[in-house]
Amino acid sequence: MNKDRRVMLKLSGEALAGEKHMGFDEETVKTVALEVKEAYDKGVEIAIVIGGGNFWRGRSNKAFDRVKADQIGMLATVMNCIYVSEVFRNCGMETKVFSAFEIPGIAPVFDKDEVMTALKEKKVVFFAGGTGHPYFSTDSGIALRAIEIEADCILLAKAVDGVYDSDPAKNPDAKRFDKLSITEVVEKKLQVIDMTASILCMENHMPLSVFSLNKQGAIADALNGKIDGTIITAD
Repeated sequence: MNKDRRVMLKLSGEALAGEKHMGFDEETVKTVALEVKEAYDKGVEIAIVIGGGNFWRGRSNKAFDRVKADQIGMLATVMNCIYVSEVFRNCGMETKVFSAFEIPGIAPVFDKDEVMTALKEKKVVFFAGGTGHPYFSTDSGIALRAIEIEADCILLAKAVDGVYDSDPAKNPDAKRFDKLSITEVVEKKLQVIDMTASILCMENHMPLSVFSLNKQGAIADALNGKIDGTIITAD
């Protein structure tokens, strides 16, 4: 069933820090790796983008030039991809990290043909550095790469268990959507991914799913097509 499935998984940088809230928590990352391995062993082709929030939240620092702040954030995602890639290797998976910009001796620059070859060779592929340009978030990076590699869907592992009509942390009566269209996400300005990424997905018919990173087994289920959260169709 999963033999030809190709998915793009977005992981939160903050989530990788666990209770430390900064840097890496190895046990947390290992738990994620073992869940990914369940789908990996079934033949699912997996690409991953990781946010950089466990090291840097540049947009919250108004004293920094936006370009420099975004560049620091891109480098944070590089560190995350290298680290998580190595944890995955230690758990028995083959991996390869690609960067949006040149990092000689560390990671090759994104090249679709090389990425597709790596996926066919049963390697988990990591995309570091966002789009390689300031003013574009990690959301834009994941949407762009998912479209480029012709992924079946984007999986967003978040701190919440889906998409709500308001912030569930602030509104106990917030309603969770089980299913939405990407057009509804754009029209209602729902905070799933940023507007640039949402429109990119809408124009290129890329479906998404949002689920909780904190539920045991949720990543393995999502990679295998079982979503306990919100499904966002490409219609």
